[in-house]
Amino acid sequence: MIKVILIDDEPLACALIKTYLKYFDDIGVVQECSDGFEGVKAIHQHQPDLIFLDIQMPKINGFEMLELLDTKPSIIFITAYDSYAIKAFEANAVDYLLKPVPEERFREAVLKWKSKVTPIAPRQIDMVLNTMSATAAQQSRIVVKTGSKIKIIAVHDIHFIEADDDFVKVTTAEGSFLKNKTMSFYEQTLDPHQFVRVHRSYIVQINQITKIEPYQKESHLAILRDGKQIPVSKTGYTKLKEILGI
Repeated sequence: MIKVILIDDEPLACALIKTYLKYFDDIGVVQECSDGFEGVKAIHQHQPDLIFLDIQMPKINGFEMLELLDTKPSIIFITAYDSYAIKAFEANAVDYLLKPVPEERFREAVLKWKSKVTPIAPRQIDMVLNTMSATAAQQSRIVVKTGSKIKIIAVHDIHFIEADDDFVKVTTAEGSFLKNKTMSFYEQTLDPHQFVRVHRSYIVQINQITKIEPYQKESHLAILRDGKQIPVSKTGYTKLKEILGI
């Protein structure tokens, strides 16, 4: 039996999908989820073969939910999203269903997935996530997983971001949280007037800097409000001077 999870905050949408799935006698819905928090837990618990994922949901959206998964299952997106998102899906060969979903189009998507004619690789999903993370809605916060809990961090609460092997460490007044992204990703997506990459291993929020002191050779130290000392490279110092007008 093929295990399927439905993740959509609209009960009628879930009911419609279940009706359509009756056409496939080898597919069973193991759980319905009304938001991304439930979705993450259900995916870890059931290890589904396929998920139908809505994009616009309360608490965390579909893109943010996917970022929290270590291993992503096969996905068919269900969306009423704008054309920008649709272009992102199409450019990366990711299948999606546009609401309201016609039954014929639904069957076509499922049959395509079952035939594995055009399997969706995790890399393709990551490309969609990177594209959509450049939108304003995705730039206002960062969603992280800490143990079994999910935390939403407002961007303005970030003190600095630090490279940590294959992850980055996002530091706020509450502590540090790991995120499976790169420094380059945040350098490109965060507001450059608020955040500056001052060192290959550090991105700092400008408002957290209280002073800049010479260190050694051509390097400096940025002293933050909490007393944390962040190394500043020669290139990073040039960026800071330009933004701060010094």
